[in-house]
Formats: sequence, C-alpha cells, structure tokens
Amino acid sequence: MDLGLSEEQELLKNFARDFLEKECPEKHVREMEEDEKGYSPELWKKMAEQGWQGLIIPEQYGGSGMGFIDLIILTEEFGRALVPGPFIPTAVGGAIALLEGGSDEQKQQYLPKIASGEQIWTLAFTEPSARFDAEGVELEAKAEGDSFVLNGTKLFIRDAHVSDCLTVVARTKKGKKAEDGITLFIVDSKSPGISVTQLKTIAADKQCEVKFENVQVPKANVIGGADKGWPIFQRIARKATVIECAFLVGLAQKDFEISVQYAKDRIQFGRPIGSFQAIQHKAADMVTDVDGARFIMYKAAWSVAEDMPEADIDVHMAKAWCSEATRRVVAHGQQIHGGIGFTKEYIVQLYFRRQKAGELAWGDTDYHRELVAQGLKI
Repeated sequence: MDLGLSEEQELLKNFARDFLEKECPEKHVREMEEDEKGYSPELWKKMAEQGWQGLIIPEQYGGSGMGFIDLIILTEEFGRALVPGPFIPTAVGGAIALLEGGSDEQKQQYLPKIASGEQIWTLAFTEPSARFDAEGVELEAKAEGDSFVLNGTKLFIRDAHVSDCLTVVARTKKGKKAEDGITLFIVDSKSPGISVTQLKTIAADKQCEVKFENVQVPKANVIGGADKGWPIFQRIARKATVIECAFLVGLAQKDFEISVQYAKDRIQFGRPIGSFQAIQHKAADMVTDVDGARFIMYKAAWSVAEDMPEADIDVHMAKAWCSEATRRVVAHGQQIHGGIGFTKEYIVQLYFRRQKAGELAWGDTDYHRELVAQGLKI
C-alpha cells in the first residue's frame, strides 16, 4: 500500500484547490444555502469542462478514465471548499451505480450524459426508518407486463429536486433474508407519480423526501437483474461511504487551518490566544484527529480500489473514526473562536453544520463501530 500521491494526482489536487478557491468562495457557499436549487449551473458546467463529472468514467463513455483514488483526492478538495450541489450524488447514484451493475446498453445510454454534465443523478436508498441495512428497504416494486410499478417513500435523498434520474433501491419480493428480493432501478425523476419535497436540515443542504405513487418503470431500467440488487448496492455503498469520509477530511483540514490562524491573530490579555496552553492543546488535538482521519480514509479507499478482502472492515473503521474525529475537530474550532464562532456571519459555523450532515450520512460512528465488531466476529 502506497499512500503517496503520484505526480498526476498532485496536479489534480493542486489544480482543484486553486479552481475551487476562485470559483467556490465562502460567498458562493452561503448563496447556495439560500438558493432553491442549491447549486450553480454555471459552476456545474465549468466542473464538467474540467472532466470532473466523468473522472472515473472510462474514456469509451466520454469520461477521463481515472481511478477511485483520484475521485477521493478531488472529493477531499470539495470538502475543503464546502462545494454545494449534486456532484457527489451524481458520482454515487450515477457513475458508480452504472459502473458497478449497469448493462452495456445502460452505460452507453447514460454515462456520456453524466460525464458531460448534461444529467444529474442521485441515489434513492434511505426511507423513513432511516436504516442502512436491507431490512430498511420497504419501497415496493411490482412487475406488471413490461414494467415495474413503484410505491413507497424515500427520505433524506440528496439533490433529488434537481435530478434528472434516480437510482432507486426497491423491494421486488420478500425472501427468507432481507437481502433477497432487492432490485435497483433507473427512474426518470420527472415520471408521473413522483413528488419531491425539500427538507430543512442543519447543514442547509438539499435533502428531500421522494414519494412514489404508482410510478411505472420499464424492465429495461433494472440495474443488474431483478432480485439481484443487494450485492451491487453494497459495492456502491462501500465507495459512497469512503467518499463521504474524504469530504469530511477536507472539511476538517480547512476548519483546523482557519482555527489556527484565528488563534495567531486574536489578541487577548495583550498576547495571541494561541500562546495559551489550553488553546495549544486544542490545536494539537485537532491536527492529530485530521491526520489520523486522512490516513484511515486513504487506507479504506485503497482497500476498496484494490478490492481487498478486508475492504468492508476498513470502510467501517474509516467511517466510525472520521465521523467522530471530525466532530471533535469542528467542536474545538468553535471553542477556539469563542462566541464569534457561533454567529452565522463568521465562516467556521459553515464547517460545523456541514460536518454534522457528513457524520450521519451512510451511518454514524455507533453504526459502523457495531459493524467493525461483527467483522471481528465478537
């Protein structure tokens, strides 16, 4: 395992940082919190021109043909800049879902449109139960002729209100195990019977409730075969979880840098507050957590990219650690800033609120810690 970046990856990282500092400043992040769509079509187009939406899509489908680690490097920079919008949902619900389970025809039809930025996708998995296992999938899909008819509700679905397509995880039959009878569908977001309602969240990100009432989906839109969707979904979820970790690491790194600079600049009792031992210890804890989170995240990303036998437990360890470590980082950042850190006029609260969304996405620390314990067969 080599966690060092290649020359090409260093170029990607540095270019992305420079690009996002210019195109996605704090002002843009704040504007998108209030914007109905939650993203800028102009920035989306510029990102597509850089090839980012098609980063991991093979060249034969109009993409850049780069690897999963490259996507993780880019996502870390997205976290640093708090980039709003449907980039991660499109990568997870679109590119990764199709690459993991899509047919050649589905890849030919959809991947070029994703790579060009023409289409926005998202993954519709979680339901009102807020469970991340197969038992939480209750949305029903019944076969009728050449179609399936979907009925049920999906909840906390990112950017569904601006999506062109949904990758929907549904139940097509009840088997002996909850994992049996799970099917993935490509669903046109504008299909009759779909209603989307935005939810109010602490992060002011665009999570939605999506209701399906007798929504007809052609059988040709099944990903990977009827009743065979759970193994495909597990591979999607594994990558999506590491992507969320990468966003959290980038976010925590920037929060740490802002806080250290504030500790150097803020004068109290005639000296910078960074000269006080209590503040120094907080900063030391922050950098330790950030670097530890980065290491365990890249270890998981490497395991997933190489499809190692221990990939699942590495992912669970990474999410358990990153969720908790980044929460400590942003909490220390608030405390270093004191009262001003809790005002919406100041930047650090943006990182605090967005961390909470990432902490809960794809399962919190307790959820993944339990899965680590199961992996240890305790």
